[in-house]
Amino acid sequence: MDTNLSKKSKKLAAILWSIALPGFGQLLNQKYVKGLLLIGLEFIINVMGNFNKVIIYSFQFKIEEAIEGTNYLWLMFYPCLYFFAIWDAYKDAGGGERPFAYLPLVFSAYFVTIGLIFSSKLHVFGYLIGPMWLPMLFLPIGLSIGAFIQWILLKVYTKK
Repeated sequence: MDTNLSKKSKKLAAILWSIALPGFGQLLNQKYVKGLLLIGLEFIINVMGNFNKVIIYSFQFKIEEAIEGTNYLWLMFYPCLYFFAIWDAYKDAGGGERPFAYLPLVFSAYFVTIGLIFSSKLHVFGYLIGPMWLPMLFLPIGLSIGAFIQWILLKVYTKK
């Protein structure tokens, strides 16, 4: 198989497994201690934040129950853990060599956290979206702002 295609496949696999569960990408990259630590942290934050209940209620459009069941103090850790695990797995698989490549994921973590903070009060088109869907709506904003800042920094630093 083409070496370049194999490297891209390895990076994509690391990203997709990390999206499935933080730490799986690290296990795939043979970073066992880091992978098990991330999986453990994911389980702790998930259980303490009641995230699985939030997901179930959100898919059933029981937004008030999702909000009531959310432990925001714990769940606010989740976006940073989640996006760090994705970035770290991608980097360990050979990605992220471009300068400032981490910025879109860092800003995604920031904006998803902001979406979570406002999820119990912010209405979108008159609807309360809740602690799962509103942070997801903030994700493209974070990705876009991070990519824009990355683009600016690349322009500034490659100008020299």
